[in-house]
Amino acid sequence: MSEVSSNSHSTELTSQYIAQVTGDLERNAKEQERVGAEIEALQEQLRALRHDHTVLVNMQDALGGPGSAPEAEAAAAPSVPHQVSAEPKQSKGKKAAVTGAKKAASKKPAAKTSSVKASTAAAKPTLVELIRGHLEKQNEPRSAAEITTALTQTHPDRSVKTTVVRTTLEGLVAKSHAHRTKQGSSVFYTTAVTSEPAPAEPQQETVSD
Repeated sequence: MSEVSSNSHSTELTSQYIAQVTGDLERNAKEQERVGAEIEALQEQLRALRHDHTVLVNMQDALGGPGSAPEAEAAAAPSVPHQVSAEPKQSKGKKAAVTGAKKAASKKPAAKTSSVKASTAAAKPTLVELIRGHLEKQNEPRSAAEITTALTQTHPDRSVKTTVVRTTLEGLVAKSHAHRTKQGSSVFYTTAVTSEPAPAEPQQETVSD
């Protein structure tokens, strides 16, 4: 009898260890998925910031930002010595005007290209803007998988993953830009549209003639 009881006791311990290890594995896998989704979301934000930085640098160069200050000082610097006669002064003034006109003409195409790049960047919204815009158009709660499918269909040129969408949605919920509801084992999201107060009706003023 003692052998049977010891065997049953060891079997119970083994089953307990197996259940514990299985639970730990599931928690580990979920944690890996969560961390991986956060990393992908941060990488996309980093790519967007780098793109915006490039566009801003190009605009600064085109508009003549701090980097062009030495050129302006050099253009204004040529103070002609007192020994030079009046005629060379006029010729140098003409040359400076011509070079200034050339510089201004050369800067115009750069300004055009920077404006084109800026418009392209503005035309490509971020993932957060896409998700918020999609939620605002929906009348019913949507899951992360449904939102991912919709964004993939509307924007086939972008690689949209469910894990990144879910992480972005959780970030919107944390910032009170979206609401989260749970139905059974599924999680659904809706936009957090703040109800704006109705504008007060303008008081009609009676104008006495």
